[in-house]
Amino acid sequence: MLTPIATSPTNSLPPVLVGPILRRMTPEAIALWCVTTQPLRFALQLQAAEVSYLDRPLTTDECWTLQIGERAWINLLQIQPDQALPVGVRIDYDLRIRTEGEQTWCSISEWGSDLLYPGETLPGFVLQAQLKSMLHGSCRKPHHPSRDGLARADVWVEEHLSSPDDWPAVLMLSGDQLYADDVAGPFLHAAHQLGDRLGLWDERLEGGSVSSGAELRRSPHCYYQREQLLPKDQLSQNVKERFFAGVRKPIFTSDSAHNHLITFAEVMASYCLVWSPLSWQGLELTPPALPERHAALYTKELDAILCFKAQLGQARRVMAHLATYMIFDDHDVTDDWNLSAAWEMSAYGHPFSRQIIGNAMIGYLLCQGGGNDPHKIRKHLGEYIECWLRTGEENDHHQLISELFAFQRWDYLIPVDPGVLVLDTRTRRWRAERNLASPSGLMDWEALTELQQQLLDRKAVILVSPAPIFGVKLIEAIQKMFTACGQPLMVDAENWMAHPGAANVILNIFRHTRTPEHFVILSGDVHYSFVYDIEIRFRKGGPKIWQITSSGLKNEFPHRLLKIFDRLNRWLYAPASPLNWFTRRRLMRVSPRRPQDAADGCRLVNNAGIGLVRFSADGEPEEVWQLGADGHDVRFDLSDEEEHWG
Repeated sequence: MLTPIATSPTNSLPPVLVGPILRRMTPEAIALWCVTTQPLRFALQLQAAEVSYLDRPLTTDECWTLQIGERAWINLLQIQPDQALPVGVRIDYDLRIRTEGEQTWCSISEWGSDLLYPGETLPGFVLQAQLKSMLHGSCRKPHHPSRDGLARADVWVEEHLSSPDDWPAVLMLSGDQLYADDVAGPFLHAAHQLGDRLGLWDERLEGGSVSSGAELRRSPHCYYQREQLLPKDQLSQNVKERFFAGVRKPIFTSDSAHNHLITFAEVMASYCLVWSPLSWQGLELTPPALPERHAALYTKELDAILCFKAQLGQARRVMAHLATYMIFDDHDVTDDWNLSAAWEMSAYGHPFSRQIIGNAMIGYLLCQGGGNDPHKIRKHLGEYIECWLRTGEENDHHQLISELFAFQRWDYLIPVDPGVLVLDTRTRRWRAERNLASPSGLMDWEALTELQQQLLDRKAVILVSPAPIFGVKLIEAIQKMFTACGQPLMVDAENWMAHPGAANVILNIFRHTRTPEHFVILSGDVHYSFVYDIEIRFRKGGPKIWQITSSGLKNEFPHRLLKIFDRLNRWLYAPASPLNWFTRRRLMRVSPRRPQDAADGCRLVNNAGIGLVRFSADGEPEEVWQLGADGHDVRFDLSDEEEHWG
């Protein structure tokens, strides 16, 4: 049976700890997600221009509620209004709550007053039939010293509060909402305390040097030394011996895995901490007993964590006003997640690493994936997660993890015109057959074939690919060089061009005569931002393709190194450079768009923030901004007068 790791006083826990976060939103049905500290009844009121579209308690069928601890419940609310909701106008909503024993409802203006912008009496949202604009970003690392791009999005919404028709139709979080493999000491310490306060369920850990979450907490390697606990097996050692010339490495090779999340309780507490300031209330962040070198690092990380915590109220507020969609990338699970077939054989063949990955995916299911398409996720995976949380049996835990590994429907379509297709580039890999250690393609042949069928004869489409399809050629060349030397893990060598099969198929999709006329690819992952437009060489009337990358929300590339890469890329892959003909994109003409006011001809913007894209009626981008978390916004020049690169 599932039991809590520890108990803790509960008198300061608010009834709604995290959320509400607006998820899949259409005129016919809306979804909201939240975490509560007690079982609650919900009622919802929807009103626009003094017209009521819904005002009633929610039924049990409309509330998917899952208990994950003694004092923690995940709630995914799926509601069909009494009549279709209007588009293009602000809709106020009141999510009212009460416990089973109470008779009166408590309004969101009472229990969630911090969710309101100045002048609001209730939070609201806007449904857009036409995709006029959207916000997008990825890579939100709590202990990075930059400010938070989600807080910048909150400022933008507040500035445009009086013009709801201008609100973005979508807030797209395109990967790395959680850094499960790169956790600061103060953050992990907070996660343990929050887990105790919520009484999150413990579990038995198999195949490792600790047998449970409670034993993990007592281990001398619990903080800053978890690489000592992470699994190794003979296969993984042999693989790493080829990669690293005899240096034994764990299955999880991230250089930042010193506090890698392991248990389900740690994952769930972490999601609460990255999305709500209420989760931090009452937590003591003075360091536990640590060696001197780790204590110094803890103190350094604490400054960044406190800054992150200070902006969480804004992040929570903006997600309560904008339809928020999510997709995983590597750090939501671990840095090397499915990078190669050899890694998969090592990771899934060891019970401890299998459970670590499985717990991260359970967290994604409950906190991210479920809200993207609630009906589909609940239909295919609901019974397995419900069974495990009800019984607490190890066999049910293993069955759930197996189902998650086998599930191949994490991709989805955001219901707006033109359609926004969100790709799963993590679980449907095109594995290398000749050399299992080579990087896998980001999508396999079957997944790419399905994608092509979805694209045929569309006028326009927006693709969300966590990693850019058209990236910086120099960086891809460096990754290719390390891969040729047998060390793809050292440089995180996973990009669309790294696998010949996946690269050729995706490029052929773009060259297909029935591909959309306007093709926009939104990406993150790389920790810098850029805009390319791409045309097919030697063909008139072909599609116009845009690669728009915004990364990270709270992360940046090493500044000096990126300046060097930017300059070298412009020299080595200039328009007339013969090196362009040695790339897989030689039949395409790539034009980098200049950031306005860029110094020294730079094409790459290295500033934490969030991307804003405005679209014309035919789906072509009209404006592209990187809204800087520090308040410095950069607009990309989309005019036709731009040099063409290879």
